[in-house]
Amino acid sequence: MIRVAIADDQVLFCSGIQMLIESQDDLEFVGAAYDGEAIEALAHAGTPDIILMDIRMPKVDGITATERILAAGGARVPRVIVLTTHQRDTAVLRAISAGASGFLMKDATPEFLLASIRTVHDGKSVISPSGSLALIHDLSPERPGPANDAVLASLTVRQKEVFHLAARGLSNAEIAAASFISETTVKSHVSSVLTKLGLASRLQLVALAYENRLVR
Repeated sequence: MIRVAIADDQVLFCSGIQMLIESQDDLEFVGAAYDGEAIEALAHAGTPDIILMDIRMPKVDGITATERILAAGGARVPRVIVLTTHQRDTAVLRAISAGASGFLMKDATPEFLLASIRTVHDGKSVISPSGSLALIHDLSPERPGPANDAVLASLTVRQKEVFHLAARGLSNAEIAAASFISETTVKSHVSSVLTKLGLASRLQLVALAYENRLVR
């Protein structure tokens, strides 16, 4: 069972999500929180696998709550899917940098929401790297100066190559073809890159690349 919680200050919206989650055989609804402080407490007490996190909430905003929950660590660190009403909301980029595994529009279809929960639970991002590339390009401010290659100092030469290709939005299959290695090897390199850089997802990888002028 995939344990799902939601953080949103709209009680009716939370109730609708609860009904949707409870209609699925492989999902379990473990609670709703109506402010940022409450979802932090629920994350520790209810041990959800997935948290659907609104960005703007009373007391503590969703970005701060995401940072705190993920920084707390523990045996079961939940994955966070950010909920927003505006696709070009600059807070989305901040949420991804904070560790969110992706984002969803609040008007997404029930089918897409359910598929996203399962996708993120499998360790993937809600949106594809190619889709996130356009989003982050639009939201990231242009920063003058040279590329900050120092952030990649812990990576091997091959891992740096994979990083740059992934940051451009290439899929595992495309990276494998460009680097003349297998997809299995690509997955292993991507996993190592995320671990060494302290990133939670490929979305964060793309954001990091733009923030440090490693891709244009």
